[in-house]
Amino acid sequence: MSEIFGRLYDGTPVHRWTLERAGVRVRVLSYGGIVQSVEVPDRAGRTADVVLGFPALEGYVAHPEPFLGALVGRYANRIGGAAFPLDGRTYALAPNDGPNSLHGGANGFDKRVWEATAVEHGVRLARVSPDGEEGFPGRLEVSATYTLDASGALRIAYEAVTDAPTVVNLTNHTYWNLGGAGSGPAGGHELRLAAARYTPVDGALIPTGERAEVAGTRFDLRAPREVGTGFDHNYVLDKGVTAAPELIAELRDPASGRVLTVATTEPGVQLYTADHLTDPFAPNAGIALETQHFPDSPNRPEFPSTELRPGEVYRSETVYGFSVR
Repeated sequence: MSEIFGRLYDGTPVHRWTLERAGVRVRVLSYGGIVQSVEVPDRAGRTADVVLGFPALEGYVAHPEPFLGALVGRYANRIGGAAFPLDGRTYALAPNDGPNSLHGGANGFDKRVWEATAVEHGVRLARVSPDGEEGFPGRLEVSATYTLDASGALRIAYEAVTDAPTVVNLTNHTYWNLGGAGSGPAGGHELRLAAARYTPVDGALIPTGERAEVAGTRFDLRAPREVGTGFDHNYVLDKGVTAAPELIAELRDPASGRVLTVATTEPGVQLYTADHLTDPFAPNAGIALETQHFPDSPNRPEFPSTELRPGEVYRSETVYGFSVR
């Protein structure tokens, strides 16, 4: 089901799509590919929205920086110095995070209206990113398909093709609070991540190139434990890049019993505990698990490549499952 959610200042309509299956209801916006809400029951059968969002379009336009629920690209996370080399040429990007490019630049995919088409049990969002948009080379045809499977799991499948060499790294930036949006800090959630290493960063939050072991540090989440705060780091998933999504994370709220599982084809996940959220949200009001290739990969040939060339197809898939325990 789709409906008009609002209009941008230039009159462009924004639609909201409602997906419902197996007791799960998800709402997706054509603006920014935003997951506005995810409603799931707790162990007592009480339903609540477990993601941070705004009730009206104006909230997303007025507060773009948290990237609430958004589809981010062309390049999720940071590119150091807002520049990268490719085939002997250096491409300058739009800096929007100090000297760096973050989540695709000042006007990335999260601020675009996507063309929406109904598919079985979901919606497909598509757009063409023109050559040079935010400094990225190549005309990129990109889509993201949101569906609910028979169990009520939310599946996001990304595809892209280009007419010139470029870099691509797409993710979803939903903030989860399994106690229910507005129920308080999410730091008390328990998290397990299948990652024995992470990528340390410098003062500008750019990876140093090291893949450090988590053993014996606060970054060790291989066994379930309370998340707490103080995380904005990329984890190197043990499984690496895979053709099909594999389970990499489990997030649980002990109070409600709600459990979120994350499976992905990606080699990394950014754990962000949202310590810097501001009005109208409180710090640590949600937790983001951004499946991705590593930050600054275009400047790090030792990291898994994010290059996409003509004739190739970029594919990435992440599945969010819901249960109680």
